[in-house]
Amino acid sequence: MVFITEEMIKQFQTLMEKVDEPLKKTFQNIHNGYQRENLARFLKARDGDISNAHKMLVDCLNWRIQNEIDAILTKPINPTDLYRAIRDSHLTGMSGYSKEGLPVIAVGVGRSTYDKASIHYYVQSHIQMNEYRDRVILPSATKKFGRYIGTCIKILDMTGLRISALNQLKLLSVISTIDDLNYPEKTETYYIVNAPYIFSACWKVVRPLLQERTRKKVQVLSGSGRDELLKIMDYESLPHFCRKEGSGSSRHSRDGAVSDCFSLDHPFHQQLYNYVKEQAAVVGAAAPIRHGSFHVDFPEPDPEDVKIAQTIESEFQRLGKKNGVSHSFHELKINGD
Repeated sequence: MVFITEEMIKQFQTLMEKVDEPLKKTFQNIHNGYQRENLARFLKARDGDISNAHKMLVDCLNWRIQNEIDAILTKPINPTDLYRAIRDSHLTGMSGYSKEGLPVIAVGVGRSTYDKASIHYYVQSHIQMNEYRDRVILPSATKKFGRYIGTCIKILDMTGLRISALNQLKLLSVISTIDDLNYPEKTETYYIVNAPYIFSACWKVVRPLLQERTRKKVQVLSGSGRDELLKIMDYESLPHFCRKEGSGSSRHSRDGAVSDCFSLDHPFHQQLYNYVKEQAAVVGAAAPIRHGSFHVDFPEPDPEDVKIAQTIESEFQRLGKKNGVSHSFHELKINGD
C-alpha cells in the first residue's frame, strides 16, 4: 500500500490552487475544512500518483457542478410513499457508530430488489445518503469524538442472495462507479455477513481480481458476524440482521424504537428525510415534484469493475446451470435505461 507523504499533499495543493473558482467552491463543500485529509484520499485512490489524483479530483468537481450535486440535499423525493418504496427496495441505512467513532452503514445486498422506481431515483437516493454522510454525519462524529473522522464501516448482508441478483448488475455498476470516482476511500472496512454458498463460490473467483487496496478492506465473517463485530462496536450499533445467529431479528430495539435501519421509520432515515425537506424549504424550493427524478449523469464504469461484473456473471451462470437454473443476461447494460 502506498504511503502518502506531506510532500505529495503539498504538490497536490499547489495544483488545486490553480483551478477555476467554481471548482474551488465545490471542493470546499467536499473537504469541509479538512483539505489535507481529502487530498490524501484522492492520492490513495490513485496509488500516490499526483497527476492522476489531480485529474480524478478535477473530474469529480466538474461532475458535481454539471449535476448540481451541491444542491442535491435540497431535492426531496416525493411523495413519501415513493420514498418509502425506495427504502423498502434499496436496503441501506446507518445503525450506529463503532467504538472509534466511525459511522456503521448497513447494506442489504441479498434482499434489495431495486424494482419500485426508475434507476434515476435510486441514484438520487444513494447520492443523497453519501452527501448527508459527508456533510452531516461525519462532521458531527468529528466534533463528538474530538478527532477527524472521514470514513465509515460498511456491513453487507448477503441474506437472500440468489442468481436472479444479476438483474441488478446495471444499477449496482452505476452506483459503484459513482462511488469509486467521486467518493473514493470513504469506507474503512467492508464486512460481509450471512453469506450463502452462492456468494462464497463467487467470492473465491472475484477476490483475486480486486485491487490489493480494496481486497484488504474486505472481511467475510462467519454467520451473522455478531461476535466479531461486537469487538469493534456496542450491541446497540449492530445492524438488526447481526443481532442474533441465523439472521433476522426483531424490528424493534429494547426500548421499543425501530431497530431495522433499512426502514424509513428508523431514526436515521427520519432525520435524513426531514433534513432534505428542511433544506428545500430554506432555499425556497418550488412545490414538491411528484413526477420525474433528479437526473445525474452516469460516469463510464471502471474497466476493472466491468471485468469483475463479467466474472460474477460467468460464475452465476455456471452455478445456475449446475443447479438447473437458466437465465438470460444479454439485456444487461451499464449505462442508460
